[in-house]
Amino acid sequence: MDELIRIMPCLDMRNGRVVKGVHFVDIRDAGDPVECAKAYCDAGADEIAMLDITATIENRVTMLDVVKRIAEVVTVPFTVGGGISDLKSAEEVLKAGADKFSTSSAVFKKPELIKEMVNEFSGQRVTVAVDVDRNKSMPSGYEVYINGGRTATGKDAIEWAKCVDGYGVEVILPTSKAGDGSQNGFDLPVIRSIKSIVTANVVASGGAGKMEHFTQAIEAGASILLAASVFHFGIIKIPDLKIYLKKTGYKLS
Repeated sequence: MDELIRIMPCLDMRNGRVVKGVHFVDIRDAGDPVECAKAYCDAGADEIAMLDITATIENRVTMLDVVKRIAEVVTVPFTVGGGISDLKSAEEVLKAGADKFSTSSAVFKKPELIKEMVNEFSGQRVTVAVDVDRNKSMPSGYEVYINGGRTATGKDAIEWAKCVDGYGVEVILPTSKAGDGSQNGFDLPVIRSIKSIVTANVVASGGAGKMEHFTQAIEAGASILLAASVFHFGIIKIPDLKIYLKKTGYKLS
């Protein structure tokens, strides 16, 4: 693959703190968001993501004060997600200092909102996140979940990703509930299936546990490698991962 590979640590936020769960539950504390963001930039992260994991289910906008504080210290592109349900909430996050925003549940319920966001802010600033779980009754074997991965939708995940891609977004971020926080590896069939039908960049998210998992995700079609637990708890250090990927022959951003 000739595409440049980007490493993106993700700060899952709850009550102003970075947290991390397993399969979207069993949450534990992982530190101060500003300190984490600065440390990741210093370590060589190519992008930073922040996800306010309870904003949607609590029916509120994301924590703009935290976004502002993180934006002041980051030196790489910064994506914010959680509670972004319309053009106004997206604009507020961008004004607070984010370079891009990620949206999921709101655009699933109202797909034409994706087009509005792309027209208003450009496809470069819009990431659509797709939470998925395995369901044999779906054509692809994967179903879309919304509301922080809590609510099944009855919609095929690969079909939805194809629909999203048609609106011109530049990044699609699928996260597998089965893989999330497990450290057993990314859900490769999801990445492979989505990449085979979209032109957008695909993010590998949910399940990184060792170096090999990242190369497997690249081979499956991911160009952005998102992880949380392995970075937060020092299992893998970003400089070491970059050295490993370069030795394996991949071009990094």
